[in-house]
Amino acid sequence: MASPMATTTSKAVLLLLLGALLPLATLASRSAVHGAHHGHAGHGPKHQHSPPASSSPLPSPTPTPSTSPAPAAAPPTTTAAAALVRATCNSTTFPELCVAALGADPSSATADVRGLSSIAVSAAATNASGGAATAAALANGTGPAASSNAQAAPADAGDAQQQALLRVCAAKYGSARDALAAARESIAAQDYDFAAVHVSAAAEYPQVCKTLFRRQRPGAYPAELAAREEALRQLCSVASDIIALLANTVPAANN
Repeated sequence: MASPMATTTSKAVLLLLLGALLPLATLASRSAVHGAHHGHAGHGPKHQHSPPASSSPLPSPTPTPSTSPAPAAAPPTTTAAAALVRATCNSTTFPELCVAALGADPSSATADVRGLSSIAVSAAATNASGGAATAAALANGTGPAASSNAQAAPADAGDAQQQALLRVCAAKYGSARDALAAARESIAAQDYDFAAVHVSAAAEYPQVCKTLFRRQRPGAYPAELAAREEALRQLCSVASDIIALLANTVPAANN
């Protein structure tokens, strides 16, 4: 049987062992907890930080050059064409008649001075053709009455002399028309001297008609033919003036 002293000694040793073991256990526990905290911190997800946005503005896009074709050259304006017609007609004896005659032809919008001279000759030729038709109608008794002329006697279809005179008038106006056609050809060939001669001849032909009536049938000259004659004289004057202007500015082909 153990003595009381031995028992007390065993208890004291046991208490000492427990006292030594408890601090170690506590220390180990704290180390484990601390290690766990470090493990979580070391292996946790890392947050990626995006770089700060640049504060400089983006460059503007370079403009693309236009590929549309350049506009075509415009034809001469109507104002420029009208100015040329007016300037040309101001050199003639009858400027207002000239403007009206040239403006009635659409080709005057693109014509130069040579073209305008040809247009003026054509206007005179149209009048000459009308005069020939009027005289022929009067000779056949189918023309309008000449009652507008106070001094003119009524057309008498049975009067052989008057019919003969009217036929002569028709032929003279026809000759004027042919002379003006020749004038146009001379203008086209830039032979302005001959063109002027043909236009002057065209203005003279109808005067033969008037002279014959004055001699053979005084007071019977039809008013229609008198109006045609005066209009043709003025148109031929306009054409001659433009041809003279053209001859003074552009050398003729035969010079």
